[in-house]
Parts: sequence; C-alpha cells; structure tokens
Amino acid sequence: MTFLHQVLQWFADPSHWQGTGGIPHRLAEHLLMSGASVGTAALIALPLGIALGHRRRGGFYAINVSNVGRAIPSFALLVIALQVFGIGARPAFVALVALAIPPIVTNSYAGLMGVEADIREAARGMGMRERAVLFRVEIPIAMPLIMAGLRTSAVQVVATATLAALVAWGGLGRYIVDGLAQRDFVQVFCGAVLVALLSILVELGLGGIQALAIPRGLRLTSAPERPVGYPDSGLAA
Repeated sequence: MTFLHQVLQWFADPSHWQGTGGIPHRLAEHLLMSGASVGTAALIALPLGIALGHRRRGGFYAINVSNVGRAIPSFALLVIALQVFGIGARPAFVALVALAIPPIVTNSYAGLMGVEADIREAARGMGMRERAVLFRVEIPIAMPLIMAGLRTSAVQVVATATLAALVAWGGLGRYIVDGLAQRDFVQVFCGAVLVALLSILVELGLGGIQALAIPRGLRLTSAPERPVGYPDSGLAA
C-alpha cells in the first residue's frame, strides 16, 4: 500500500470526521484561536498605526518595533508565554497576538503616511473637520495597505496556530503533534495538508474581502498593494 493510498484512507475514515478529535471540531478550534488572535491584534494595532500615520509622528519607532516583533521566532514567543501563563490556550493566544500585531501596525501607518498632503489640505479646505478627513479621505485611500496587513497577519496566524497543540490546546496542529508522538506519519502529513489548505483558503477569502473593501475608484486606478516590510517594499527592515 502506497503512502498516498494511506493518506486517502485516512481522510475517508468516518472516525476522523466525528467527535472532539474529528476534522470539523479541530477545524473549528483552529479558526476560533486564529480569529480571536487576529481580532485582538487588530483592536490593538489598527488604532495605533492609524493614529501615528494621521499625526505624522512616531513612525520610526512604530516601524522598528514592528520589525523587532517580526524578528522574534513564533516558537520563542510561545515558550516565553508558556513560562508566564502555563499550559493551555493562554500562551498560544498571547504568542499569536504578538505575531499578528507587527504587519497591521506597519501597514496601517504606511497607508496613512502615503496619503498625499495636497489631498488632506484639499479636504480641510472643503470644510471637513479632522475626524472627517481621517475617516472619509485618509482611511479609504489607505485601505489597500491596511487590508494587506490584516491579510498577512491572518495567514501567518493560521499557519502558526499549529504550535498551539504543543501547549495542550487543540486545532489542526493536534494531528501533527500527536502523529509525531505516535510515529504516525500519515496523520502528520494529513494534518499538514489541512493547515496548508486552510491557509490558502484564508488568503483567497481575505483577498476577495480586500477587493470589496477598497473604494471603487481606487480599485480602478491603483495596482495591488504588497504588505509593507516584505520583499520589494521600500520600508523593509
């Protein structure tokens, strides 16, 4: 029996689709952990990045702190959080939030900074107050970069959430961790496939949401944005 045939048999086994150890339950755990982490990171990072970009100050510190955050390995963050919070969901949650914050801060700041001064002044000249300038002019123009940061964070978190299984949390990472412990490499492979497929679906889904969130005029005139601080970006570390 070939390895591929064993993989197909594993997915065809009804026991792998039922109960707390089944794929639907593990998938729900994975999405819950990932969604909560990205949502919390966005609540922290978006106001910070937008405020700094709008005020045109503090950018040096925001970008460099974000770059330092990206430089710390996810596993190192998990180990540190494990020592502080102990076994369970908390250390995984803290590590994933810390992983998700840097791209959101960097991209939201860069998006606001990218709004031309002439556009801001024209909006003020039309009688717009500062709040209206921010929400009706700056944020819509910055939306491509803001959404790129959110998408980058979400994909990274979904892929890295497999580490949660190392601290006794669930998710799709359980198939990998348990499979390695049992030397069941078919289960390990299937777990990796599930995580990879989920990451691809999240990337495609958020890409579609990004296209809908960008104002129609910008969709027609602007090229796709690349997350700041990554290859081909002028703000790379």
